[in-house]
Amino acid sequence: MKWKQYRLKTTTQAEDIVSSILIDLGVEGVEIEDKIPLTQSDKEQMFIDILPKTEVDDGIAYLNFYLEEANDELLREIAEELRQAGSYVDVGDCTIESSETEDIDWINNWKAYFHQFYIDDVLITPSWEPVQETDKDKLVIHIDPGTAFGTGLHETTRLCIRQLKKYVKQGNDVLDIGCGSGILAMLALKFGAKYVVGTDLDPCAIEATHENMKRNELATTQYEVINGNIIEDSKVQDTVGYAKYDIVLANILADVLVPLTPVVFKTLKVGGIYITGGIIAEKETMVTQMIQAEGLEILEVTRDGEWVSVTARKGK
Repeated sequence: MKWKQYRLKTTTQAEDIVSSILIDLGVEGVEIEDKIPLTQSDKEQMFIDILPKTEVDDGIAYLNFYLEEANDELLREIAEELRQAGSYVDVGDCTIESSETEDIDWINNWKAYFHQFYIDDVLITPSWEPVQETDKDKLVIHIDPGTAFGTGLHETTRLCIRQLKKYVKQGNDVLDIGCGSGILAMLALKFGAKYVVGTDLDPCAIEATHENMKRNELATTQYEVINGNIIEDSKVQDTVGYAKYDIVLANILADVLVPLTPVVFKTLKVGGIYITGGIIAEKETMVTQMIQAEGLEILEVTRDGEWVSVTARKGK
């Protein structure tokens, strides 16, 4: 199926207003292209596995939207609304270019940017790329994140992988909170863990983890995945269990780690290891103070770029 693609030129100052106008007029989705760098708040609220190239902000934004067929009446309505908006905000040129595009697989478009890569002696490869003969002797993880977070490209995931490899022992039981694509859970098993339990709020993560475990020939007898909020839901906490894990992984966000840590404390065995990630550098102290307040001993603080991982141990 062919779609009509429209590209509207406006300003970064007005992009939110213009987006709202389009949506109010019945446009179902809008893509925004601009050169505004991520703010500190943006970095704290999201992980980006595949980073876009950034340029200097030039004040220009392009809004792309798609229609199944040409609609001149809608375009006239958009033009009138933009004219009115121009009385109180600089909406820029508001020129609209049109073109025709084939039906697009929006979910899978990002795959063009995700290629196999190494984290030390581990090869992480998307499920659609073959493993070369020269890499046959490496520890290989085949992964298709789908809509779940976690390819291993992001600094915070790399930090957790390195700490996991350092601390996991043969026969360990591991809990992965916020398992995403299942990458840390899979690596825990590959590194020697006996059993892994993963939890995530997103149902897509549960599906992605099952699919990736199967891709890597890991049996359902080796892991379990639970959909739910371990911080707030006592049933999830009871299902996960108490004082039974040698390692707990939480590659989430600093603001989530604070309320999560008391819950994690209850899941750890005495001597168990708590590996955290998703901590932007400015929030390191907030997390370390919470970890220490719960009676955990900080073993290491490791860094990669702006991101921090804190590793701690539950004492007697």
